[in-house]
Formats: sequence, C-alpha cells, structure tokens
Amino acid sequence: MLQGKKAGKKNKVGAWGELITASQLKKRDFSILSLNYLKKWGEIDIVARKGNTVHFVEVKTVSYETRRDLDRAVTRGTWRPEEQVHRFKLRKLYRTIESWLMEHEYEGEWQIDVAAVRVVPREKYATWQFIENIIE
Repeated sequence: MLQGKKAGKKNKVGAWGELITASQLKKRDFSILSLNYLKKWGEIDIVARKGNTVHFVEVKTVSYETRRDLDRAVTRGTWRPEEQVHRFKLRKLYRTIESWLMEHEYEGEWQIDVAAVRVVPREKYATWQFIENIIE
C-alpha cells in the first residue's frame, strides 16, 4: 500500500489505481518523482517526468463487481472517473502544485494529466486511460 493511505476499501481501490498508473507511466518512459505528495491543503497522486516536462497526475479509480459490469458501464458511457476532476479539485491541485514547484525550485514546463482507472478487484482486472494536459 502507498504511504499515507488509510486501509479502507475506497482507499485500497485508489491505491491500486495509483500503482497501476505508476507502472503504466514507467512503461511509457516516465520517471516517477513522487507518489502521494501531500500538503495540508491537497495531494498530488503522482509527480512524474518525461523529457523536459513534469507531469502532475491525478488518478481517479472506480471499482466494479464484475468485468461485465465494467464493460456495461463503458458501453453506456456511464460513470467516467475522469469527470471527478472538477473545479474544486483543480483549485486544490493548483495550490499543491505551487508548493511542489517552490520546494523543488522548478521553473520548467509542467502539465496536469488525469489517469482514469477502472478495476475489478475480484478478477484482478483493470483498464487504464491517460488523458494528457487537461488544462491548456
């Protein structure tokens, strides 16, 4: 389990989504700089670097009882985890990003990305979608 995460079911699912995302990013030549960068006012799930750009990745994970339930939700277009990155969440994220940038004296390129993870824990199955640069 990732540091700082509580042991509740929701947090286990979220931690699983973060681990899946970190693994997928590494496969795509990202370097993971930080997992769960935490401040009193917010958290950045994953800080990664690829090339000259730092990526602040917000991971949204939703679980399903069966793979069939997951497939049905995707087909119908219901419950898209990435839709949970709303204005309030972005405001908290920006404040936390500012802290990271100052702490690391970073002045280069950066962007906010979202990873949408859908998992079926019982079947150890997951889908992963990466949405880059959600704010232009």
